[in-house]
Amino acid sequence: MKAIRRFTVRTVLPASISGLGHLASNLRWSWHEPTANLFRDLDPDAYAAVGGDPVALLGQFDRAKLDALAADHSIVDRVNDLTADLDRYLTEPRWCQNLGENAPKSIAYFSPEYGITSVLPQYSGGLGILAGDHLKSASDLGVPLIGVGLLYQAGYFKQALSRDAWQQESYPVLDPDGLPLTLLREADGSPAIVTLPLPDNRQLHAYIWRADVGRVPLLLLDSNIPNNDDAARQITDRLYGGGGDHRLQQELLLGMGGVKALRTYARLTGTPAPEVFHTNEGHAGFLGIERIRELMDYGLTWDEALTAVRASTVFTTHTPVPAGIDRFQALQVGHFFRAGLAPNVPLDGILSLGAENYEGGDPATFNMAVMGLRLGQRANGVAKLHGKVSRGMFSGLWSGFDVDEVPITSVTNGVHVPTWVDPKIANFAAERFGRNTVAEGDWSRAADVDDAELWALRRELRVQLIDDVRERVRASWIKRGASEAELEWTKNVLDPDVLTIGFARRVPTYKRLTLMLRDPARLKKILLHPQHPVQIVVAGKSHPADEAGKKMIQDLVRFTDDPEVRHRIVFLPNYDMKMARTLFPGCDVWLNNPLRPLEACGTSGMKAAINGALNLSVLDGWWDELYDGENGWAIPTAPAGTSAEARDDFESAALYTLIENTVAPRFYGTEAAESAGAAGPSEHGAAGSELPHTWIHMIKHTLSDLGPKVSATRMVQDYVQQLYIPAAEAGREIAANEFANARELANYVSRMRHGFGNVHVEHVESVGIDEEPSLGDYFRVNAYVRLGDIAPHEVQVQVISGTVTANDDLADTVTSNLELAQDLGEGRYLYTMEMVLNHSGSFGYGVRVVPSHPLLASSAELGLVANAH
Repeated sequence: MKAIRRFTVRTVLPASISGLGHLASNLRWSWHEPTANLFRDLDPDAYAAVGGDPVALLGQFDRAKLDALAADHSIVDRVNDLTADLDRYLTEPRWCQNLGENAPKSIAYFSPEYGITSVLPQYSGGLGILAGDHLKSASDLGVPLIGVGLLYQAGYFKQALSRDAWQQESYPVLDPDGLPLTLLREADGSPAIVTLPLPDNRQLHAYIWRADVGRVPLLLLDSNIPNNDDAARQITDRLYGGGGDHRLQQELLLGMGGVKALRTYARLTGTPAPEVFHTNEGHAGFLGIERIRELMDYGLTWDEALTAVRASTVFTTHTPVPAGIDRFQALQVGHFFRAGLAPNVPLDGILSLGAENYEGGDPATFNMAVMGLRLGQRANGVAKLHGKVSRGMFSGLWSGFDVDEVPITSVTNGVHVPTWVDPKIANFAAERFGRNTVAEGDWSRAADVDDAELWALRRELRVQLIDDVRERVRASWIKRGASEAELEWTKNVLDPDVLTIGFARRVPTYKRLTLMLRDPARLKKILLHPQHPVQIVVAGKSHPADEAGKKMIQDLVRFTDDPEVRHRIVFLPNYDMKMARTLFPGCDVWLNNPLRPLEACGTSGMKAAINGALNLSVLDGWWDELYDGENGWAIPTAPAGTSAEARDDFESAALYTLIENTVAPRFYGTEAAESAGAAGPSEHGAAGSELPHTWIHMIKHTLSDLGPKVSATRMVQDYVQQLYIPAAEAGREIAANEFANARELANYVSRMRHGFGNVHVEHVESVGIDEEPSLGDYFRVNAYVRLGDIAPHEVQVQVISGTVTANDDLADTVTSNLELAQDLGEGRYLYTMEMVLNHSGSFGYGVRVVPSHPLLASSAELGLVANAH
């Protein structure tokens, strides 16, 4: 019989342990080990059965169990101590509170996914994990962030394998009432609702669920509510589960609905309105349209509202792959906005924000990343190399400027150390150093640690991983249809004394999951080497619509099924945060071999590094800037122009050679002996008396030097100081005096766009320079410029000087401003400056005119330039 009524019965806790409710409802337990240990100790078996979910655990307890816990004085004392500790954490001043008045009072952070904990499965991969780490570190630093996202009914899919090794997806439906979430309610107790109009006189309504990530509230919009028709209820069904209109409606709800949710949250809680809006990838870009709508309702024009919104918006792009950007048909976007989403906002203005109206673009396409860049006065990539790639990728928006001048900077990603460092390492540090400095990203005293102790700790972590792997391999084979009698071999999968390489990530083709399979016979030889064998643990999900990615998984799994090597290489299905927290610490080496430069950042190697693993990676993403020769190895890449086949042959061979000749011998301590011609079995710390001291030195160097650089604490501090504070200051200035500066700047921009076509550099002359100049010589540059109706103070006339390449391009450039020397009449002016030849070799310069206004973030911002020819 089916139930005709359904209720969620909340646990009522006895007064002496009522703090458990407070501790369970705040997701700080996901990175605060003492709190997690408390819940585990309440009932270890039940805790394991619910996957380490404190809310679900408390829901399992009956009245007798709760009364028994309430009578246990040791439990009561721990609950009281940890509750007091959480309250201190939530209220005490932290790093951000010491930044002074310039620090933003509130920052809105929008992302389509968040990886906070495996019990809240609202993430698919790196973008979501990064967003979760961003919120956690913001909480630790006291940054007043508010997260905004969507609550997906089924989250991302669960992965299993068929008997023939094909990926299979399932979508267990989540019950919000059983998750660590609270429903935002109006004063009368009714659910708070945001509403968007849809075509055909329909409406999209959404509840607002709140998750507390330490000090940071995370607002998640949920369309699966009774107020909606069946189609609208499915809009938040799955993360990245649909395309076309479905994906567009998700992004409209995230962006426009997210701003409405923020306004509702501020009204109900008294929280300050955000001063900065951070768009984490283009999915949430429509938030800018909703803010423009608000300001136009207030009385600003389109241009004025756009100017005001841009000043306080930060846009982060995460993909160096054009195919990875969400793009919609402009007609499709127009269809939804004609339904009344922003009735006072000009539709042509909205469509212009996403228009690919540049060389190589599709004029019929609405590009979400392009809209993000046009709506954000400040933009960044997520690693130095990615910033460079992004500047090239989007340079069409700033034609006339050199690629290096495109106003996209970079903030290299980081990882939340307390989440990803293994408790064994944290406890080890606390015992040696007197406090848990590792949780703060501080391994500065790593050199003081005894080699044998550190090597033993690394073996403990390897054993921990192997125990987990054996359970998962067995469970996977049972799901694939194997019988218990067939699985005796799983008890001997992997070896605690063998070099362990990890590879786990999403499985798009550019990440090259199967590069290691390029020469199967050679890989087998590496795995089964008699002196220095290797074992590999692989995990990852392919998008359900990515047949090529699924085929890569199938090819790899079929190789791992081979009885000859299945004890040395495994594939673990259903990669998630819970698996990752054992996998990263347990691997000795973390492998990453994407197509360079298609990895934006790639934070999995960072998580391995903070646990003492060494990286073996193509110089891409973060590794390109932080590899130093002592923290791992760089896989050589094929020369530019090499065919795809030859490239993969070259790079796979380089990978095999590195493992065979350098990585494995160094792990086993045989590197020096082999180079001297010695032969025979080796000994190392795990199995014999000799320790691989060079390897251990590399571990210590990685922990002490690399650890702080890959910390999300560093990352969030960079965002605050380089982007959030400038955006907050710009937003305040633009809004001052009833948006007077927004009106003035919008007027200026309008005049520039209409009048800059008449700006020309008519003539440039070099005065006082010899035919054979010498180092240190001075000469004068005179530039005759026609400005038309534009005033001289509204522009800068610049000279760009540097070395000259073979094709006459300038490199290693320096930008200097010329001074106005004479008004020549009829809109013509003479600008001049004295220059010095300060380096030998080829030298050249160019002259240009660019807009200049104190409220512009860069001279390239408007994409307007008049270059001398």
